Amino acid sequence: MTSPRWSQRPPGANWGDFGPDDQLGRLNLITPERRRAAGAEMREGMAFCLSLPLDVPRAMLNPRRFPPVLSFSMRGEDPAFNYPMDKVNPGQTDIVCDDRVTMSLQYSTQWDALCHIGCQHDAFGDGIFRATYYNGFRACEEVRGPYDYLNNRAPVAGPYGAQALGIERMAEAAVQGRGVMIDLHAHTGLARVPVGYDRLMRILDTDRVAVEPGDILCFRTGFDRALLAHHADAAYPFDQHLCAGLDGTDEKLLAWIDGCGAAALVSDNEAVELLPDASFTAPHGTRIPLHNLCLFKLGMPLGEMFLLSDLADWLRANRRFRFLFTAPPLRLPGAAGSPVTGVGTV
Repeated sequence: MTSPRWSQRPPGANWGDFGPDDQLGRLNLITPERRRAAGAEMREGMAFCLSLPLDVPRAMLNPRRFPPVLSFSMRGEDPAFNYPMDKVNPGQTDIVCDDRVTMSLQYSTQWDALCHIGCQHDAFGDGIFRATYYNGFRACEEVRGPYDYLNNRAPVAGPYGAQALGIERMAEAAVQGRGVMIDLHAHTGLARVPVGYDRLMRILDTDRVAVEPGDILCFRTGFDRALLAHHADAAYPFDQHLCAGLDGTDEKLLAWIDGCGAAALVSDNEAVELLPDASFTAPHGTRIPLHNLCLFKLGMPLGEMFLLSDLADWLRANRRFRFLFTAPPLRLPGAAGSPVTGVGTV
């Protein structure tokens, strides 16, 4: 199996399995049949918001990402907020509010597009390691930024952004399927616990949680509530490292994620996997092995900082773990990530 963009794919990758030009990856597993199964989980008609307020976190988890800044559209020199339209058309009684926002696209509840994380990969076996993304799409060609950093920072002509693998591909797929809640917090509390394969299997067995191909796995750690408490009161003690997360260094866990057929992974914490400290030595060249597996090798989107605790508590109280998950990102062409307002329906 080859492609115009590669003759050898990374070990463990599924490149080409969904077609040589595929840009959806494991979202292809959410078939009409899987959506019908997801719809069958709607029994009570109750809906839960799965997204944090867009100005959360107040604590800067990532210094390169900034909260939204609201401002006003302008009519000449006048801010168009509480704007009386009789200034334009005398006698008109309408009042208008019109605003705009500047923000980082991956600040609050967010999806990572498949172009968010790539890897240096020898795609043709010629010893040249090119900056590459899922299914062989390459930096400076389909995913364009101002510089080619692997070629002495050579300037790259625009237009910039993702001409392939952008977040709009997820939006066009209308991300909706069967959510499966995996309540890590119920077993680990709010502590920094790396959840590898063995611990995860015990949790699934104890809670009688089953995973099927096409499911969207949602990992509740309790980070969402701690973050909201700190946002409401800055004096509330908050440590961004005190929560559970998947152990991306566990090869058995990575193999299970590949083999279980999940379409996407979602968490209420910062990165789904526990981010390593400064002393971590990457065994395979990546410091974020779960991101590398999911986004680069499998085309499996990652959702981060979702609001899961309210729904998780309801599901546990009602001895359920499945629900209808709906969370398409913004249809913003060329973006590497997007805020999202998710909904869980039971």
